[in-house]
Amino acid sequence: MDSTELRALQKPLKDSYREDPAKALVPAKAVAVLDGQSIGVSVDGFAGTTRAGLHPAAGGDGTEACSADMLCEAVAACAGVSLRSVATAMGVELRNASVTAEAHWDARGTLGVAREVPVGITDVTITFDFTSDADEATEQKMITLAERYCVIAQTLQTPPKVTVQRA
Repeated sequence: MDSTELRALQKPLKDSYREDPAKALVPAKAVAVLDGQSIGVSVDGFAGTTRAGLHPAAGGDGTEACSADMLCEAVAACAGVSLRSVATAMGVELRNASVTAEAHWDARGTLGVAREVPVGITDVTITFDFTSDADEATEQKMITLAERYCVIAQTLQTPPKVTVQRA
């Protein structure tokens, strides 16, 4: 896909959202089904069912996905799609491109070992690795724009209100 094809694909969407902003509000949903026999859960997704469970640092055996790793996968995927979209819109050819998302969390928090230790990820680093036909300033602009338009990275930078409830 080139920049002309991308613009043609997105133009009717952008026009529609300008005309009726409510059309741009996109729901997202995931459901974790508890097994009943183990600590693990099943989450149906686009590419099939993911079996998630405890990380080895919290008592898991490493055979099930860790939610922190799944979050890193979402960050890397979103940032990668954003980079590709930005590069395409700018007419820049990417070569050998990858995006790595790395995060850290302290198991003492989630295991209740130390109350002063936060539960959850404390930092995320997104690394863009690519070569292109663009100059360094253009490459830096692409990274800046990819970060700006990456839904997951922006969500982590400005966390949404989280409501916890019982059905």
